[in-house]
Amino acid sequence: MVKNRDRKEVCRLAFQTVFKRYELKYLLTLDQKKRILEAMEPYMALDKYGRTTIRNLYFDTDTYRLIRRSIEKPVYKEKLRIRSYSKADADSTVFVELKKKYDKVVYKRRLPLPEREAMAWVNQEAPCPVNTQISREIDYFMSYYGALRPSVYLSYEREAYYEKGGGDFRVTFDDNILCRTDDLSLCAEVGGAPILDTGRVLMEIKCSGGIPLWMVEVLSRERIYKTSFSKYGTAYRDLIFPTLQKPKASTLKKEIFTHA
Repeated sequence: MVKNRDRKEVCRLAFQTVFKRYELKYLLTLDQKKRILEAMEPYMALDKYGRTTIRNLYFDTDTYRLIRRSIEKPVYKEKLRIRSYSKADADSTVFVELKKKYDKVVYKRRLPLPEREAMAWVNQEAPCPVNTQISREIDYFMSYYGALRPSVYLSYEREAYYEKGGGDFRVTFDDNILCRTDDLSLCAEVGGAPILDTGRVLMEIKCSGGIPLWMVEVLSRERIYKTSFSKYGTAYRDLIFPTLQKPKASTLKKEIFTHA
């Protein structure tokens, strides 16, 4: 049974299950964030849910095929994750998300499910309990890549702003970005290693068309430039990849014995 709080989350988050937009990223100092917020005030409003903690489980192959491909910056890339907007339990509503990027345009499909059903499906222990176009797309993705497993838990604090005039222009600020490779469950507490330097904030501009002139002006005035930043990619580079380079203890013993 879905909890009342989760029903509210479904109403807020699941009514849109298909996205097509540009997602532009900028790394800011706290002072730059403050000045951008001041420029946004006449045009943007903070989401009524305020500052929220977003939790993600990214899935990959045992060789990290998806993220290795992604950080090569191909024209087309894709990833699969399960997202929660609060600490989950088995009955909480979470979102299975298939995210693709082609020629700078982001396409996202997501499906709301109870946590236990989402995990069983993506771990390929049980079929998806619903049959939709989105579930079939995700089934094809999992069939194509074979066995997938949780590879990293990634959480962050987010402030989301929407356009007062009712347009689709959105701005989000993420900080306290943490990642880990153990305790891979959305039912677990938040925690892990930080992947942003202290005093830095990740801003994302999400839009289907051009950026409003007032935002262009503040970015130009503050000399803030678009950057390439992937949370999962940074977690792989800083946390996962270094451990893959360390020889296993058995290998070290064999090398010591061989050279004795």
